[in-house]
Amino acid sequence: MTRLNDLRDNPGANKVRVRIGRGIGSGVGKTGGRGGKGQTARAGVAINGFEGGQMPLHMRMPKRGFNAWNPKDWNQVRIDRIQAYIDSGKLDAKGVIDAAALVAAGVIRRAKDGVRLIGAEGFTASKVTFKVDYATKGAAAAIEAAGGKVDLIPAKETWKKTPYAAK
Repeated sequence: MTRLNDLRDNPGANKVRVRIGRGIGSGVGKTGGRGGKGQTARAGVAINGFEGGQMPLHMRMPKRGFNAWNPKDWNQVRIDRIQAYIDSGKLDAKGVIDAAALVAAGVIRRAKDGVRLIGAEGFTASKVTFKVDYATKGAAAAIEAAGGKVDLIPAKETWKKTPYAAK
């Protein structure tokens, strides 16, 4: 039977902390493992991107990255939501359904840069013609399976050739 006064840690479980800056005999005296003089020997050092006063590399590089220069703001509309508006009578399935018709029915608030149809199920209305900017493969297949049609608006060339471009 072990007693409380016989309890011991496993050998090597507790490591004695090295106390730095406690004299030459400690092995980590004098400079305390910080090397010589200078900024790194002081407290509160922050030299991550510092290049000795020169403009750092991360500030010299152009700030473009993976963000588009002219991002489009699309209205993404699920086809099952359009089906609900057709069923409630707010959207006319006989005419062409485009951004203006969706705004008039209250499906979307404003036209933005165009309409994208998404979703693959939930559409049963027949002979509906859509005039939109984009439709996913699943959405187009579901509309065509119900007897409808998707007309895509051709994309506009948004960039202009600058006068400084190489000729």
